[in-house]
Amino acid sequence: MLLGASLVGVLLFSKLVLKLPWTQVGFSLLFLYLGSGGWRFIRVFIKTIRRDIFGGLVLLKVKAKVRQCLRERRTVPILFASTVRRHPDKTALIFEGTDTHWTFRQLDEYSSSVANFLQARGLASGDVAAIFMENRNEFVGLWLGMAKLGVEAALINTNLRRDALLHCLTTSRARALVFGSEMASAICEIHASLDPSLTLFCSGSWEPNAVPTSTEHLDPLLKDAPKHLPSCPDKGFTDKLFYIYTSGTTGLPKAAIVVHSRYYRMAALVYYGFRMRPNDIVYDCLPLYHSAGNIVGIGQCLLHGMTVVIRKKFSASRFWDDCIKYKCTIVQYIGELCRYLLNQPPREAENQHQVRMALGNGLRQSIWTNFSSRFHIPQVAEFYGATEYCGCWSPTSPSLPKSWPSQVGACGFNSRILSFVYPIRLVRVNEDTMELIRGPDGVCIPCQPGLPLGSQLLGRLKQKNSLSPEVEVALSQDRTTALQLGLQSETSVSKKKKKKFSQAWFFFPALPGTYKLQKTELRKEGFDPAIVKDPLFYLDAQKGRYVPLDQEAYSRIQAGEEKL
Repeated sequence: MLLGASLVGVLLFSKLVLKLPWTQVGFSLLFLYLGSGGWRFIRVFIKTIRRDIFGGLVLLKVKAKVRQCLRERRTVPILFASTVRRHPDKTALIFEGTDTHWTFRQLDEYSSSVANFLQARGLASGDVAAIFMENRNEFVGLWLGMAKLGVEAALINTNLRRDALLHCLTTSRARALVFGSEMASAICEIHASLDPSLTLFCSGSWEPNAVPTSTEHLDPLLKDAPKHLPSCPDKGFTDKLFYIYTSGTTGLPKAAIVVHSRYYRMAALVYYGFRMRPNDIVYDCLPLYHSAGNIVGIGQCLLHGMTVVIRKKFSASRFWDDCIKYKCTIVQYIGELCRYLLNQPPREAENQHQVRMALGNGLRQSIWTNFSSRFHIPQVAEFYGATEYCGCWSPTSPSLPKSWPSQVGACGFNSRILSFVYPIRLVRVNEDTMELIRGPDGVCIPCQPGLPLGSQLLGRLKQKNSLSPEVEVALSQDRTTALQLGLQSETSVSKKKKKKFSQAWFFFPALPGTYKLQKTELRKEGFDPAIVKDPLFYLDAQKGRYVPLDQEAYSRIQAGEEKL
């Protein structure tokens, strides 16, 4: 930074005061820079200039489109309407569960019927309606239809139950709730605590005795609703589109606001940055209540006209069969999904697909090469960001020219030539306290190349993040309830034959001596019985009940010999 300021000072002084020609000024700056130890800069410049130019052009293109949308007050429904006009009869969505194909025209008509129906029921622009259902085409049509009316959708995590679910519905101030028939039991559990003014609609198979008494069956009502485009609401590019809830790793879930411009930027940066094509087919097995599945995945359909295959839930055993069946060219991943695929025994299907890109974040450096080579995926498109913050994407991948720097584990880049253009730095953090590490001068210490982006935060509850608020609330209120959450009886597991949200893979019944949930200590200890002094249990899938976790069982789990 000091050297850069010196160069700028010399430039201004040479040109404005000494009035030297540009050629002399240029040579003076070059000699000054090289004399200051700038030979390394020349090497960096040669190796990264093409990458920086490509990244800069992508950013400029997206920025120009964002400005146009701001100027013309475009919204996601307006952008989707232009996609429909380009190819109305092209397949937009495919739901793997029922092999249901929707064209862009059908998605448009379904979403318009949602908007007209809700408008007839008194909802207006600025109101909130909640969606609580598993992945399927209707999920997209519902929130898109709400957006056409200006109604903001609250996308509720389908793993939430009881207090966490009630908290999300209450804080969202939703006037209506649309839930899938598969979620009926969860709604029944909290029905008595819901606001009586909340209107309930059920989508899917209809069993009147399985839903709260005031519930209406939505599907036939939508069939009778008008299919024409409703009047355009007074919404702009920076207005709210929907709410996505955090997983609740630090307490009860919190709503992250997604505006139309953020939805567009996240989808567009991925599309242009990774050189996607309109004829690509995306395999989306991620939850649609989160940004990865609903924005990065579904956004390519709504904004760029790509076909997206929706799966209800990720299945490692069916993953490649689905990709072959639907001729997918791009697959989405997140977190440990890739590891689960690698743990599957080799099959012919994994060599017969047409997938050219794996798109997502959280692919561990330790399995990156094995994943791409075993499944013959030319490009791993790793990006780094979150619902609240769109961080960075990385065009450095094996599919690009070999002269470009390509680093396994890369999840983005910042220009080394013009670093001030995007002034961000990754700084070191104490993984125990999660506090910034500062030097003697009080300034944060930048990370050096090769350091991991973050630690693998594995706690003793080796379950999806959404389990955390349920267990945390229960532990903080009543240890007996916590035991019930973690330990189901052999009868309840084996006879009901279904997984409940409350079933933990690992459970620790003892609270810390301070009676506070010290997550940092739990992360450090993991679930190694040689380290953890508390009694440990895990769900034995073969026995259908919880059994003590001893050193032998721990070794089998670590070696991948026992599945959870």
